[in-house]
Amino acid sequence: MLLQGFAGFMSLLSLALTVFSGFALIDAATRREDAYRAADKKTKPFWLIILGIAFVVTLLFPLLSLLPIIGLVATIVYMVDVRPAIRSLPGGGRNSRRGSSSDGPYGPWNGGR
Repeated sequence: MLLQGFAGFMSLLSLALTVFSGFALIDAATRREDAYRAADKKTKPFWLIILGIAFVVTLLFPLLSLLPIIGLVATIVYMVDVRPAIRSLPGGGRNSRRGSSSDGPYGPWNGGR
């Protein structure tokens, strides 16, 4: 009975790890490429490859092996170091532009003031 409970716990933990790495991968994909360089982090393709590998590894291997743990470390590094640095940039590093209603194509337009 204890072994069955442990197996259930490990499957839930594996599912949580898969969702966590999937979220990090989607978040990295929606950030602008120049935001990575502006935050002085590695490039966007680098993080997409690392997080993509981490996501696939969590899907294919059991949690008790070494590869998902390495993937978890990479995902945690992205979430606690890279993501906050990119989010602190103006616009949050997102692909979509969220400017003011008075923004022109080259920046804010304030009527010549």
